Amino acid sequence: MKLRTTTAPAEPAGSESEELLFGGPLLYNARWADHDKAFFEMSLWTMAVQMPRLVAFTVRLAWRADRRSLWTVGTGELARGVSQAISLIAVNAVLATVLAAGTIGHRVQAAIPAMIGVAITGILGALATAASTTGTGRLEPKVERVATEMYLAHVARVELAAIEDADFNRLMDSAQYGAGAARRMVNVCTGVVGSLVSFVAAAGVLTILHPALLPLLILMTVPRSWASLRNARARYASYLKWMQHSRAGRLLSQTLTRTGPAPEIRVHDVGPFLLHHFRGMSEASEAEQSRLSADRARIRLIASAMTGIAAALTYAALGGLLATGVMSLSVAGTAVLAIRSGGQSLTTLVLQVNNLYEEACYVQDLERLFAEATKYAIPTGGTPVPDDLSLIRFENVTFHYPEDADDPKEADPRERRPALSEVTLDIPIGKIVALVGENGSGKTTVSKLLAGLYQPDDGSIQWDGVDARALDRKQLWSRIGMVSQDFHRWPFTCRMNIAIGRPGRPIGQPAVEEAAAYAGADKVVEDLPRGWDTLLSKGYKGGHQISGGQWQRLGIARARYRDAQILIVDEPTSALDAKAELEVFEQIRKLADGGQTVILITHRLASVRHADLIHVLDQGELAESGTFEELLHKPAAGVFRELYEMQRAQFQDTALPGQRQPADAAERSDAR
Repeated sequence: MKLRTTTAPAEPAGSESEELLFGGPLLYNARWADHDKAFFEMSLWTMAVQMPRLVAFTVRLAWRADRRSLWTVGTGELARGVSQAISLIAVNAVLATVLAAGTIGHRVQAAIPAMIGVAITGILGALATAASTTGTGRLEPKVERVATEMYLAHVARVELAAIEDADFNRLMDSAQYGAGAARRMVNVCTGVVGSLVSFVAAAGVLTILHPALLPLLILMTVPRSWASLRNARARYASYLKWMQHSRAGRLLSQTLTRTGPAPEIRVHDVGPFLLHHFRGMSEASEAEQSRLSADRARIRLIASAMTGIAAALTYAALGGLLATGVMSLSVAGTAVLAIRSGGQSLTTLVLQVNNLYEEACYVQDLERLFAEATKYAIPTGGTPVPDDLSLIRFENVTFHYPEDADDPKEADPRERRPALSEVTLDIPIGKIVALVGENGSGKTTVSKLLAGLYQPDDGSIQWDGVDARALDRKQLWSRIGMVSQDFHRWPFTCRMNIAIGRPGRPIGQPAVEEAAAYAGADKVVEDLPRGWDTLLSKGYKGGHQISGGQWQRLGIARARYRDAQILIVDEPTSALDAKAELEVFEQIRKLADGGQTVILITHRLASVRHADLIHVLDQGELAESGTFEELLHKPAAGVFRELYEMQRAQFQDTALPGQRQPADAAERSDAR
């Protein structure tokens, strides 16, 4: 029997505020939203067919998390169902004895053993319920932890290209939601098993009492089950339709309270504007909740009327069985109790299976992530990295960043310009090698390929003649340290922000202090309220906020602490003042003097004067290479010289107080 209750919701039209602020409804392409059709198209028969598989999946996950608690839950639910069946039989015995012929005292005395049986089964049922509840409480957090650990372990082992892939990223979102759904499935599955056992117990007792009573149980249950499913799906339909509207409202409220936009909100008086639209969007949501409540009340009223009719038919049937002598009064009384108990269990069972089906859709994404992550997994093992490395060579390297499958232009490779195109360049070990060029020229891409974060589409990267694809990636990464302009600011203590550069190394305070002093971060530590133990996260009690330049010094200290053979520094001085910038570049030169290879990426061409080799990139291609002097004094002006002259022109007309204006500048001034 199919129980159609409502159709999947249409796309929301969007409120006036959404149209004005966001250009229409905020439609986030979340993979878990793909399950809404499966939820709405499900029938009672579908649920019955799917239930064994879904329960089995939950049991396997719980078995891995805590076998003892799983046994406790299973035994408890089974014991509760058996005790419920025995209790109904004992109640029937009590009624039969009390309603039998004889004196009141004799009948009550004869019913005492059955009464004791009812009491004992009630106690046993309560103990079984308590055991099941305790086991479920232990299982839920463990299942979520196991599911989350499995999720994180798989994600941490995939290539960077997978993390940046749009489809895989959405699958990660859905699977992360599935880890929480796995926890909820434990409670839902326990409810399914418990309701099923209770229903079977009640149905079994009714069948024993009289086979004609079983259809009456179904008749009493269908209206309530229909109402419960209808209201549950109506709530879910409303959630899907208004989810993005609610997200937009929360975005407005969070914007009003965040520290980042706070200055502009106050100076530009944006607060009343945002508050007005927040109020309008909230009122629209309130109207939807009122509509939902009215619809829910109407459905319940219809279900109550249908249940009343079913109850009248049921009691009429019982009356007919009593009048014809087919059924005794005690059996009829027990049947009423069994019908009420079984009907409630069946209603709960329908809802719980409905919930189980919904949650299982999300948990199945977790399983799918495991399979996809295996395809994208970083290879383990490989050829050892050469010990006495002398040269890394890019040989005709071409590379495209992962495309976004939602963008039709990006999905067509012919419409995509490569980030690097047939680039050939050398990186001698123990030298300072600078990568320069305009934004989007491919400098950072070269560094990421060098670090093994990506693999070339064509060509190869040779480490002393060995293709980097064949190298042991873990060994390769142990040779590399990185300081990027957007390096991660860990919400940990100041000490840990440096020591995390080499997490496998025991934290030694002298080594941390040496790295900090090298980068000038020791002065940052001196100004912190708790020194090395200061938490560098403003959002927590006792947390402290430091400037971008101070963070950059900590990042450089982190790279120094790592003590890697090859150091990649991407715009290392973007947040530093002029004096600090000179100090940092002096430290970089010292690193090369000590045998460390430095890959320097910077826009400030005057800073690469002392580089041993400069590679100039332009629109993903290698434009020229050489030393600073070679590039600056080439017979024909190249990209490097052009960029250098543009930067120098910003200062050449500027004279300090008391100095004469440069002659060429004075001539240009007179000409004007």
